[in-house]
Parts: sequence; C-alpha cells; structure tokens
Amino acid sequence: MGELSAVEFVTLDGVMQGFDGPDDDETFSHGGWGLPYQSPDSVQQGTEASASARTYLLGRKTYERMIAFWPHQPESNRMAAQLNAAPKFVASRTRADFTWNAAHLEGELVPAVARLKDESADPLVILGSGQIVRQLLTARLVDRLTLFLHPLVLGTGGRVFPELEEPLPLALADVTRTSTGVVVLNYAREGGRA
Repeated sequence: MGELSAVEFVTLDGVMQGFDGPDDDETFSHGGWGLPYQSPDSVQQGTEASASARTYLLGRKTYERMIAFWPHQPESNRMAAQLNAAPKFVASRTRADFTWNAAHLEGELVPAVARLKDESADPLVILGSGQIVRQLLTARLVDRLTLFLHPLVLGTGGRVFPELEEPLPLALADVTRTSTGVVVLNYAREGGRA
C-alpha cells in the first residue's frame, strides 16, 4: 500500500489560502502572505518535503497555478525537474483534459484515492489543494503531514484542517527551522504509518 503525504504552507492560525500572491485567489485580501518568508533554505526544505513523491495528487486550481509556472523553469531547478517528470492525478469536477504528465482522477475523491493507495506502493504527495486535503484528512487517508508553519496570524482565510467529529492524533517525526522563522513540522498519523 502506498503512503499519502500532504505538504502545506500555513500561518500560525492554520490559513493556507493565498500563499503565492494576490492573483492566487482574487477573493482573498491577504494573497501573497508567504512571499516575504521565502528563502533558499525554505525552498530546499520544500523540495525535500516532496522528494519522496513518485506521483502527485492535485486539485484543479492548484494544477492550473502550477502548470503556469513549473514547466517553464530550468531543469537545473530540482523542484521543477521533479514536478515536470512525475505523473500527476488531478481531482476535478469541472474538467477532465489535463496535460503536463497529468490524468484526471476518476470517480469520487475518497474512494479513488483509497484505490490509488491500494494499487501502488509508490509514495503519493499532495501539494496545496486545500479542499482535497480536508476531505482526505477527514477520511483518515493522509499518512504523513508536512506543515511549513509561518510566523504570521491572518485571522481570516481558508484553513488546512477541517472540522472533525473525532480527534486526529499525530506523532511529531521531525522539526526544522528556516532562516526566515518558518518552522517545518513533519508528522505521521498515529495508528497509521510511521
């Protein structure tokens, strides 16, 4: 069975919305909050966080933002080389035609991801894609969670964690601090994979 990891960039109050810039989400007034915290060591940590991926799982909006940027980066960029070469599944209810080494994830999200995990031993990584992550956390399908916790409170915005009926225990596996004060927290789901 394959391991499913989620890599998320969040504020101290759990907001993940609008990380990259004002155009990331026109409905969100704090877009681009993550830009002041980018540094060479945070980029390296981000690359390492998804280095185990053999396949990526993306939501449609995340896919569209990523395809506009990553295929145009030089192959000397480790993250670009990794993303451009890896197969990707895109969860979407509005679109089924994808390029960039990507295929539409067929069927309802939770059973489709459970099948992906069952059918392959390869690691699967979700980048961003908040709606998908919240559903898969609720379904207890996320085995590992890497949070890039930024020293910032926004007070408003879409959050990474859903409301849960039952607590979701996590075991801290590793902590790294970047030069800009971002703390990279690696968790494994207790009772799940180590």
